[in-house]
Order: sequence, then structure tokens, then C-alpha cells
Amino acid sequence: MKLAVAGESAAGERRVAVVPEVAKRLAAAGWQLVVQSGAGTEAAFTDADYADAGAEIAPDVEACVAGAGVVVRVQAPSAEEAQRLPDGAVVLSFLQPPASLAALRVLAKKRCSAFSFDLLPRISRAQSMDALSSQATVSGYRAALTAATRIGRFFPMLMTAAGTVPPAKVLVMGAGVAGLQAIATSRRLGAVVRAYDVRAAAKEEAESLGASFVDLGVSAEGAGGYARELSAEELAQQQRALADEVARADAVITTAAVPGRRAPVLVTRAMVEAMAPGAVVVDMAADSGGNCECTEAGRDVVVSGTTVVGMANPPSGMPTHASALYARNVANLLGLMGAEGTFAPDWDDEIVKGTCVLRDGEPVHAPTAELLRGAT
Repeated sequence: MKLAVAGESAAGERRVAVVPEVAKRLAAAGWQLVVQSGAGTEAAFTDADYADAGAEIAPDVEACVAGAGVVVRVQAPSAEEAQRLPDGAVVLSFLQPPASLAALRVLAKKRCSAFSFDLLPRISRAQSMDALSSQATVSGYRAALTAATRIGRFFPMLMTAAGTVPPAKVLVMGAGVAGLQAIATSRRLGAVVRAYDVRAAAKEEAESLGASFVDLGVSAEGAGGYARELSAEELAQQQRALADEVARADAVITTAAVPGRRAPVLVTRAMVEAMAPGAVVVDMAADSGGNCECTEAGRDVVVSGTTVVGMANPPSGMPTHASALYARNVANLLGLMGAEGTFAPDWDDEIVKGTCVLRDGEPVHAPTAELLRGAT
């Protein structure tokens, strides 16, 4: 079966869905791999690298996807890109169905099947396919480095002939995969780190990485390891309790997200204004509205001397390793879907059912089916 790796068209997207190392593995497994020329350039992979791995290089996207049984991408295709795909093709990507309804309508008409990594069940057996976690690892690392380079002071404590420099105080909000990586990276850089999460279960993990855990008395344990959305009263209580923590921090890194919802606002403008001049807020949730009231996606905003960094598409800023991790997730999911270059999934498998949005054009993901009905 032909497996097509098309170049990404979304603005600012530098990742590629399959890297040469994984291309070689897929070719050995029996896939006829075709990669669009230049697809890996932004991630530092050349056409020659793919050719050496056993892939065919297609001159453009039309040639790449023509006759493909499976098309793998990072971002969801646009409606126009979906129209180019062969009837009955299988699409694997971060579809984020609520944001991709136009493309999904086209895919449905073409009787395509579609699987979305952002719907992967959070179970042990799926960990090797968990692209959300692999990309969050990249995001958390980048967020800590961004804070360290934007702030006007050292992260570690330094003892010099001119005197001792105290360590920076970092507050990480959200101790999921991204938050834990931000904690670990900030600690490696020498900062004093405090961490906050509405999930009580995150306390032990944050403390194991050297952070002090902030307990505000607001808990929001949700299904599947995610946090549930706070009520308006709980959110107000959380913000009141966080105000002092934010004001004391030299750098605040926010990572809080609720799947399918706008990011919760944790840091108000008043909190930012109370921070010391030269402080920094790095908002990793900028693409979904931001955890900070002052955030603008893709921009640095200065408020009363504090810089608010709206990190847009954080994993794309480190495309080589982000692509490598994502490609391994892709290969592992394809391995579950069928052996030796075939697509023959067990439709009763929990992972297959969980990630499937469309099956032969029929919506099988209930929330997406409802959205598609409402959009017609």
C-alpha cells in the first residue's frame, strides 16, 4: 500500500510527519513510501535522506498523494487539500475535529477514513503512540528555555567575585507532560521552581522533579488523566489564591489546557501588573486562547515591564526532534493498524475506536458527528 508523506502547509509549521529513520523502518515493513519533495527541509531532513531510506520523492503534493492508501500529516489538511486525496484514502494527523469540520466534510464525501492523534485514549498500551505527550515534551522544554532567555537575570545561583546572584524563582502552572518537562528543564538550569496543578495527583510528580507544590485548595480531577473545566466560582477562587504566587515569581510558565475547550485564564492582567519589572510570562496555551489575559498568540506583549510571550505552535520551534518523536508515534500506530504495509485495523480495538473520526466516510466519533450535523 502506498503511504504518502505530504509537506505541511499551515503557516509556521516546520515539522514533518515521517523522518528518514522512520521512513526506513516503514519501507522495511512493506509500505511503498512516497515523500513530497522538500517536506522535511524545515526539520533539517533532505530529499536525499529520504531516498537513501527507501522512499520515492514526488515533485509536488498531487503526485505525492495520487493513489495513496494512507496519508500521514502533522496538521489537519485544509478542505482544498482534502479534495486532492484519493477516494477511500486513510488520513492520520492531529485533526482536532472542531477546527477541521470543512476538511472532514470533504473527506466524508470521498468515503475516506480519518484518525486523529489528539483523540488517542490515555491508556498504557497507547503510550508509544501518544503524539500529544511527545509533542508536549518538546513544548515544555522550549518554554523553559524561552523563559530563561527572555528574563533579564540568571536562572541559577552564581557566586562571583562581585557577590552572590540569587537563583530565579519560576512558577509552572499545569503539571502535565509539558509542565513536568518545563519543571525539569528549569531545575536543570538552576532555578527555584514552584508548581501548581488542579489535579492533586500531580503533586508527587512535580515534587519528584525538585519543585515545591502549591496547594490552593481547588481540585479538578478529570477523566483520562486530564483536568476538568473549573466552574466560574472555582476559577475565581483559584485566581485569588494564585495572585501572590504570581507576584513573587520572576518567570511564570503556563501549560493548562482542557481538550476541546478554550484554555482557562489563570493569570489576569492585574496579576501581570503586580509582577516585578523584568519578569516574564511564557504562555504555552496561546493557540487555544491563552492562560494569561494579556496573551497574544505568536507575539511578545509588554505589560507594566513584564513580558508576556504567546508561544504559537511550540513544538514547531524545535522541528527536528519534534518530527522524530511524532514519526515514531505514527509508525507505532500504523503497526497497530495492520502488518507488513497493510491497513487492516481491528475495529473493536480500543485505540482504533478511540482515534477514529471517520470510517469509510461515516462519522464514528460522536462529538464530531454532532458538529458535522450542526455545520450542514
